[in-house]
Amino acid sequence: MKYSRVVSYVASQVWAIEPAKLHELLAALAFRAAGQTFTADEIKARIGDGGGSSRPSSQGAVAIIPIHGVIAHRMGSMDETSGGTSCERIGAMIDHVAADPNVATILYDYDTPGGTVPGVTELAAKMFALRGQKSQIAMVQGMACSAGYWLASQADEIVSIPSGMAGSIGVYCSHEDLSAALEKEGIKITLISAGKYKTAGNVLEPLSDEERAVLQGRVDVAYGQFVKDVARGRGVTPAAIRGGYGEGRALDAKDAKAAGLIDRIATMDETLARVVGRKPIGGMRAEGVSPETLAAMEQFSRDNPELAAQMIEEEHQRRLKTSEAYRRLLL
Repeated sequence: MKYSRVVSYVASQVWAIEPAKLHELLAALAFRAAGQTFTADEIKARIGDGGGSSRPSSQGAVAIIPIHGVIAHRMGSMDETSGGTSCERIGAMIDHVAADPNVATILYDYDTPGGTVPGVTELAAKMFALRGQKSQIAMVQGMACSAGYWLASQADEIVSIPSGMAGSIGVYCSHEDLSAALEKEGIKITLISAGKYKTAGNVLEPLSDEERAVLQGRVDVAYGQFVKDVARGRGVTPAAIRGGYGEGRALDAKDAKAAGLIDRIATMDETLARVVGRKPIGGMRAEGVSPETLAAMEQFSRDNPELAAQMIEEEHQRRLKTSEAYRRLLL
């Protein structure tokens, strides 16, 4: 019964998320409501891997903040097991790096289908307020859709890997009507309540026209705020967002750039190389670096580009000093 209530709650929320991902979440919850269980690998396969990182990392004066999986206002311990992250956690990471004088650039590592609306507007405002204080780059490392794009649009620049997806500017909610299914099973439930609208929109009855109008109003308000924030971040009019920018669709990198959703198409390594002023890994043939070291760097670049980038910077003695606070954080 506990999971049945969770399914009802999730279905009734206003979401800024790719529809296919929400359907997966609902299917997973319905499966649990039926008394079944998933293995950890099955959970990741259905709703995505949260990336396993809840702290910022650094590349010299560049702080990298991961924004992976489903975004929600308050997830608690769920973000460790359900492949997502919370607005609170992202905000805490931003506050940490914003206070670090050694950090010049914040690079947000996005791979998210979006999430719930609550908390996102406030987090977007926090990101936008950092403009002029820190350089901010949104790096689409898979997808930055719906609530993910809502946040990404507040950065100074949006970059996507060639196979990335961005956009899906829109919100929606759903209503689950179980009345016919319950009637078929011979189950009749009577709701006893006080307050005219206390049971409005419940799953035991069909949705009335008045209740539908209320839900549509919630969706319209959330969409209006979404459009307003993206327009502010991208420096265009709300009309340009409503009439373009994919009109609710997620676009691949090439189409997203043509539509104005992103600014560049590049890999993470290429973006880091541009920000810290070095050549990308692989094409680098630096004077004073031994063939053995270069071979090691190339091997690392295939396994872990960020670690290889760190080695290159140290070899060239161009790695900027990381603050003592960061060193303590990353231990």
